[in-house]
Amino acid sequence: MTNGKKIVIVGGGASGGTTAQFARKTDRTAAITIFEKGAYPHYSKCGLPYAIAGTVPDFLNLIEFSEEYFNKEHIELFLQATVNDIDLKHRTVIANKGTESITREFDALVLATGSLPTVPPVQNIQLNNRFHSGIHVLRTIDDGRAILNEIRKGKKATIIGAGLIGLEMADTLHKKGMQVTVVEALPSILAATLDVDMSDLVREIIQEHVTLYTNHFATRIQEKHGVVTHLVIQNRETNEEISIETDLCVIATGTKPETMLAKRIGCAIGKTGGILVNDNAETSVKNVYAVGDCTEYRDFVTGEPICVGLGSIGVRQGIAAGTNAAGGTYSLPKGLLMSRTSKFFGVEIAAVGPTQDSLKNKIMTTGKYKGSSLPDYFPGGEPITMKIHIEEPSGRILAAQAVGSNAAQRINVYACAILNTLTVDDVRKMETTYAPPIAPTLDTLTLVGDVVALKRARKKREP
Repeated sequence: MTNGKKIVIVGGGASGGTTAQFARKTDRTAAITIFEKGAYPHYSKCGLPYAIAGTVPDFLNLIEFSEEYFNKEHIELFLQATVNDIDLKHRTVIANKGTESITREFDALVLATGSLPTVPPVQNIQLNNRFHSGIHVLRTIDDGRAILNEIRKGKKATIIGAGLIGLEMADTLHKKGMQVTVVEALPSILAATLDVDMSDLVREIIQEHVTLYTNHFATRIQEKHGVVTHLVIQNRETNEEISIETDLCVIATGTKPETMLAKRIGCAIGKTGGILVNDNAETSVKNVYAVGDCTEYRDFVTGEPICVGLGSIGVRQGIAAGTNAAGGTYSLPKGLLMSRTSKFFGVEIAAVGPTQDSLKNKIMTTGKYKGSSLPDYFPGGEPITMKIHIEEPSGRILAAQAVGSNAAQRINVYACAILNTLTVDDVRKMETTYAPPIAPTLDTLTLVGDVVALKRARKKREP
């Protein structure tokens, strides 16, 4: 028996699992139930490429909070349980686990239903609603295992999509000894992460290891006896077609929010297709929260709606939803910074804030600087290129990008600066640490601010 609140969570991934943990931290007497349609408890989807590569020894190592953990915390976890009905009037959730029907009452409901992979309109990619053998998406442990089972050294692999997941998978398959081709419909790679000039730095490096086609559509699949043999792509400018021999094809063209249950109970859906939530992770329906990839929030810099697609944000939403659903108080910042990072083919990238294309309505000054991780005289220094956008006339930092050594930690500094609406002068005057074997006297993250400051000064002198 419990005297606390009844909290039901639909979805036991990182966002849903975190919700349960913080609900328990807030209310030790709450009755907390998770319904998860998959076979595994809270695990890291971001770690899947590294489990395929073998860097993470086993897929089960990705499980961050086990069934035993939830049992110990008196959190009821139902795996392979599909929620079929939510009755708001009687505040009940009905799920099926095999042939068993399970009903739980709730005072607060949290939707953590995640997202579904988007599949481009490629002819002959499926037969009877199933991919031909050799064609895969990567969203789950089972997806990862299926890909791993088809990897053969010396064989050919094709990735559709040159975003973060696509390039992480390209790196993984290259390390496993496959001949890798990457196909991207846009003119540049990493379009949602970096400006074109910054992504070109990455492009130069990865083209040494894989074949890369940008500005090409994947148009159709060729197969033999149900097994993929070729991917046909088309140049968007010339319409010329190329047939790429492939033994393994991974689709990495993004995701779309899973909102079926949310729509069914009347939750407002935003412009990007996600469930609209506020800074408390509340939906438009009273006592119903939503977290993670199924949600839409707003961009901190532009105020525009944006789909949540980063695990770090989903976890923070889970902290908010779990705390608030259990009677506590926790609010998120008034927008998303979209701090993001990855590493492939030996190059680290990171960014925070919108890309240049999303800042077209801002009056800006932009600066870029290429430096080193160590003083020029000290051996072992690695290159680091940084770029920042600032708003005029305020000088407020809007976005920052980095390619090279320790990019993520330098971008973390800029995330703090943007969140606290610091100006470029605040950051360029920052006192950074210095010791010859560790860091230069003046770091690239401040020197890029000097570049912008000089540009601003020249603009002011112009007639």
